[in-house]
Amino acid sequence: MRHPIRLPLLAAALALAVAGCTNASAGGESAASGPSAPASGGPAVEAEVDTAAAGLLPADIKSKGVLAVASDASYRPFEYFDTDNKTMIGFDIDMTDALGAKLGLKVDHVNAGFDGILPGLAARKFDIGASAFSITPERSKTVDFVPYLNAGSGLAVKAGNPLGLKMDPMALCGHTVAAQKGSIQGISQLPAISKTCTGAGKAPVKADLFPSQDGANLAVVSGRADAVMADSVPLTLQAKASNGQFEVAPGTDYEPTPLGIAMPKGSPLKPALDAAMKALISDGTMESLAKKWDVPTGLLPKSGS
Repeated sequence: MRHPIRLPLLAAALALAVAGCTNASAGGESAASGPSAPASGGPAVEAEVDTAAAGLLPADIKSKGVLAVASDASYRPFEYFDTDNKTMIGFDIDMTDALGAKLGLKVDHVNAGFDGILPGLAARKFDIGASAFSITPERSKTVDFVPYLNAGSGLAVKAGNPLGLKMDPMALCGHTVAAQKGSIQGISQLPAISKTCTGAGKAPVKADLFPSQDGANLAVVSGRADAVMADSVPLTLQAKASNGQFEVAPGTDYEPTPLGIAMPKGSPLKPALDAAMKALISDGTMESLAKKWDVPTGLLPKSGS
């Protein structure tokens, strides 16, 4: 990664795990609160109002002037806490700030548990959810999406890869693999991989699920899990920032899937957000944000798509 993103508290938590702390799920929450933003980044996002997109806003949102955005601040580089343990930063935070600016709206960022965001949308607690959601047929039954990236799942293992694991379903048979609760890895991919293993007469995969991504990562370092599975982009960054405690296993991304901003099914916000996202792609804002947060620009949708 080009930007020297520092994760001091995560590194400290990982050091504790290596020293013998096995309560990874408890330690993971506090580990999410310590990283610094890239040196090139500030909290402000410059974007001019797009009058055509703003004109598509539903009357209640336009009148309120605020867009409530829910994210799980434990998934760097997409969303996490800055060193003050209060300010949410990351790619998704900047992106939704830019969307708000295009629509002439103030953005209110809300930290929420990942597996509670989609139910929260259904209950109208938030207007949208921006937390690196994979767009799946199952999720699309209950929420609508505005796509903004294409990414797959990766695998990380303890430093040196002592078990010789790789991102290959059959290589995971009989192993314990950590993931975040509510993630596509925990909900569908690991169960499907386990079924493939048993169908081939091999031992199943045990999925060990944690409230935060930091907890899942710490499980690998502490030896509670053999590997951790998550979206490849943040997993690569987290591994590089772990001071050599864990590393990405070899292999290509598993089941590349578009990521999207989620909103309640049939939300009248979707046309405005679609238009604002196209404007951010066309004017280069999305490419600039990708470079700032070390997200590969090749994962971005093409202009006009």
